[in-house]
Amino acid sequence: MEIIISNNVDKPIYEQITSQIKAMIMSGELQAGDTIPSMRALAKSIHVSVITVQKAYEDLQRDGFIETAVGRGSFVSAQNKEFYREEQLRRAEEYLQTAADIGRTNNISLEKLKELLEMFYMEDE
Repeated sequence: MEIIISNNVDKPIYEQITSQIKAMIMSGELQAGDTIPSMRALAKSIHVSVITVQKAYEDLQRDGFIETAVGRGSFVSAQNKEFYREEQLRRAEEYLQTAADIGRTNNISLEKLKELLEMFYMEDE
């Protein structure tokens, strides 16, 4: 498992760890039941404090991406994909609400907003 930490981003280190592990789980690189490195091992490999990795693992566990068993380590949870998808849908809804508010306030038609969304959605295809 390769985690890359950047000092050139505004995200705290623990959030960089969290988002990269989530991405590995969602892409299928990490599967349900796979072990992830111990906090100490990951901290050593990416040259950060164990406390930083602990915070990332706590967030991952709280969000349902990993499970930790005393004496056995941490594993990818079986329930993570649906939770993550729901979390991303909620984020998209917030942005779409903002776009709708801007559209209404500035007399931008719903059709124009739909056209813009479709353009952005299809951009990388």
